[in-house]
Amino acid sequence: MKTGQCEFYLDVCCELPNKKNPDEVITPPPPPARKDCGWRNPDGVGFRITGDDNHETNFGEFPWMIALLKREPVDPNDPNSETLNIYLGGGSLIHPSVVLTAAHYVDKPQKLRVRAGEWDTQTRQEIYPYQERDVAKVKIHKDYNKHTLFYDVALLFLSVPMQLAPNVGLVCLPVERQLPRAGTNCFATGWGKDQFGRDGKYQVILKKKELPVVDRNACQKALRKTRLGGLFELHSSFMCAGGQGSDTCTGDGGSPLVCPVEYEKDRYEQVGIVSWGIGCGQDGTPGVYTDVSKMRAWIDDKIVAEGYEPRAYVA
Repeated sequence: MKTGQCEFYLDVCCELPNKKNPDEVITPPPPPARKDCGWRNPDGVGFRITGDDNHETNFGEFPWMIALLKREPVDPNDPNSETLNIYLGGGSLIHPSVVLTAAHYVDKPQKLRVRAGEWDTQTRQEIYPYQERDVAKVKIHKDYNKHTLFYDVALLFLSVPMQLAPNVGLVCLPVERQLPRAGTNCFATGWGKDQFGRDGKYQVILKKKELPVVDRNACQKALRKTRLGGLFELHSSFMCAGGQGSDTCTGDGGSPLVCPVEYEKDRYEQVGIVSWGIGCGQDGTPGVYTDVSKMRAWIDDKIVAEGYEPRAYVA
């Protein structure tokens, strides 16, 4: 008795497994881009690196991270000269059209560009591309002091909005004047030097440092033991983090310090902007950051004045 292709009627013919051309590249469908702020991707996007014992981030782990670039001609005397992107420091995307950074990088006239979604600066082979936008307008805090770095905060308004993507997202900002408790573990990210001085090298892959928030009085006490002297007063526009022998360094200025949003796993808000420090924290001195919670009213005011919605960065 034979009713099908098989020799025996109780046998079941199975379909041949799907086969593909070995040269055919399979591109996984992109995960949905989150439209609300603050979502970290701890396992990366699309792949996870192994052996990351040198503080490397995963691709797309901190999707709000921005590389701040300066546009300079190769030959200043040639109007048709090629232009180069010169790395200045970091920033964070708080709205598709707005970057938050440190004022001390943008307090003089220059052609600025920002890059979102960057990870490995020496390749363009990541599974999702970075995005670049020119800066159309710079707003610096009215009380910024370039000598003391008080109110070291600026907003960059972009010529064209960034497109949110798996590797490009927004960071949340904290409630006004509300800092995390001392000891809260947070993350600072950047491509800055790995150590202080001539031997320090800028990083190829975006790095992260886990740093605790430091009590204000304890920070001031530690800073008074440095060359700043025993009468040093920590200005109210600053907050501190680190102090455990490792910190942000040259080239990390403007980059975000982000802390966990309570009761929301993998969600973060930016509490600080890398501003200055003593010797990259290698002697245990905390790093000093612009206190974003104290800049919140100014940020909201400038965002609204440009016709944008502050709710983009509200958790």
